[in-house]
Amino acid sequence: MAYVRLFRRVRVAPGIMLNLAKRGPSLSFGVRGGHVTVGKSGVRKTVGLPGTGVFVTSEHGWHSGVHTGQTFHDAAPPLSGWESAVHAICAAFLVLVIIAVGLAFVFALLGV
Repeated sequence: MAYVRLFRRVRVAPGIMLNLAKRGPSLSFGVRGGHVTVGKSGVRKTVGLPGTGVFVTSEHGWHSGVHTGQTFHDAAPPLSGWESAVHAICAAFLVLVIIAVGLAFVFALLGV
């Protein structure tokens, strides 16, 4: 019995590939050594060592069982009062750090 594989890859832009196959189109984003492919059967992440043939692939989609588990709100217990306060403080600190880095970048560009 003959096996026919229909597949074509088209480079859309640097780091973006359009994959055309018998089972449908998909879009890949990434660079040599790692990419993410999004298609009708879900999302596939691949990371590898270029030139060695060693790689790891992770799939999330309709047939991987990811949709059969509990939702986040059902699986995670609600935060207590002090946990919520810690999260708020960490978020505020992160915002301040982002603002400080942004200002440092602007001042470096202006030469101040």
